[in-house]
Amino acid sequence: MSALEDRQRLIRDIEAARVAGARLAPACAVAGIDPRTFQRWQTDGEVRPDRRPEVERKRPAHALSETERAEILRVVNEPRFAPLPPAQIVPRLADEGVYLASERTFYRVMRAADQVSHRGRAKPPQATRPPTTHVARAPGQVWCWDVTWLPRTVAGQWFYLYLILDLYSRKIVGYEVHASETGEHAAQLLKRTALAEGIHAATTRPVLHGDNGQALKATTVLAMLQWLGVTPSYSRPRVSDDNAFVESLFRTAKYRPGFPAKGFADIAEARRWAQGFVDWYNHEHGHSGLRYVAPAQRHRGEDRELLRRRHALYQEARRRNPRRWSGHTRNWTPVGPVTLNPERDALAAAWRPEPEGVCNKQLAA
Repeated sequence: MSALEDRQRLIRDIEAARVAGARLAPACAVAGIDPRTFQRWQTDGEVRPDRRPEVERKRPAHALSETERAEILRVVNEPRFAPLPPAQIVPRLADEGVYLASERTFYRVMRAADQVSHRGRAKPPQATRPPTTHVARAPGQVWCWDVTWLPRTVAGQWFYLYLILDLYSRKIVGYEVHASETGEHAAQLLKRTALAEGIHAATTRPVLHGDNGQALKATTVLAMLQWLGVTPSYSRPRVSDDNAFVESLFRTAKYRPGFPAKGFADIAEARRWAQGFVDWYNHEHGHSGLRYVAPAQRHRGEDRELLRRRHALYQEARRRNPRRWSGHTRNWTPVGPVTLNPERDALAAAWRPEPEGVCNKQLAA
């Protein structure tokens, strides 16, 4: 529906654009209408009003009568049909040689009479809540943790790698390997990590995001979180990618050369591998999400100076051989805040990066 004044205004704007040299189709596209609509709105040079609201809408000839609606409601409320859905009622009526309406019509009539409700003891379907969004602007603000299985040489048996990741720096700030998955192991890892990272002396405590695993939601873990002043956060049920940073890290661990595909012989071997992987990942691994800076370097705040030197090197290389560069040099701008499960509005409010050229000039300065 469009008001006559709106049609007149759009037609004036389109005609003014055509006088200025624009073609009809692009002008109509900017106005948000089709060229055929532009032509249909006009008759003999006059703008036609929208007549659709004035049309008398007749009741369809095949619509159910009030008597038929009442009969459907009477049938579905019979004691034998009261606990059944229309999908069960309609076939049973057909077996008795009775046809009143389709299943969809049954639902429509019942919904109009406010008689559609969830039946049985099972919980009705729940609307999926949006993922919890967290933004980390410095180390120690948001932690992510999870537990993954490490295969043993004995088929069907596993060791368990508990791991805590700092969202901002991607540094592994805590890890342990155990032979079982329990809340006690998770609580002790959390306590040791908190003490090692010095959150007892911090003005703000981190948010700890994890999945809905039993070990991470155990009573002992909740008590430890409360004692430490750490705020818990959980993924949506049955949604694995709400904790994507840790899941990605587990993939890096298990697909890196050196991971024993046939499994670990004992827990000592598993712990040696975990220590070697964490040392390599934190101090040697150039993280692609951090402009190939090691997580430990970003955790200590060394990434800005390192990226500034890289940018200066590239600027010097372009100065020596300008014909080899057709545009900007490689983007060595420091990575800003990191968002877990970003929602569009939350991400836009958290950080609006400057264009690459502006960032490069700031680095050069």
